[in-house]
Amino acid sequence: MTSDRLRATELHTDIGFLLARASARANAAANRALAPLDLKVRSYSVLAIAASTIPASQRELASLLELDPSQVVALVDALEEKGLVERQPDSSDRRVKIVVATPSGRALFEQAREATTGAERFAYGRIEEADRIRLRLLLQMTFGDEGAEELVAAVPAARSR
Repeated sequence: MTSDRLRATELHTDIGFLLARASARANAAANRALAPLDLKVRSYSVLAIAASTIPASQRELASLLELDPSQVVALVDALEEKGLVERQPDSSDRRVKIVVATPSGRALFEQAREATTGAERFAYGRIEEADRIRLRLLLQMTFGDEGAEELVAAVPAARSR
């Protein structure tokens, strides 16, 4: 019923609206999957970056996640209280603190990654795997990720059912 109503409106072809709706669906599924780990999408996102091999400051986290810096401080504080991340001085500028996952934070991130992968399959299960890969690459292109254009061209679209 909802889809029929949307088809009758201009929103049915509005990319921004469709992306927001898809994002809301994915976030809801991910939050359900992350709940047993006492995480939500935003805290998982901070933990994922902290567990990566490229360190990020709180300011960089705010920019990457498109959040207000005060929101990032609260997220990092909560993760730090749980022993999942720690703030360390940046080796190139000791005034800057980078956020790094602790060993328990890395372990939890691995569990959370599995949970979010399952949630993504649930949220977008109606889309063929090849099309999900193309969608991911197309979205990466919108943020200027280098190499995404070539990869999109290399990944064949799934055939219509």
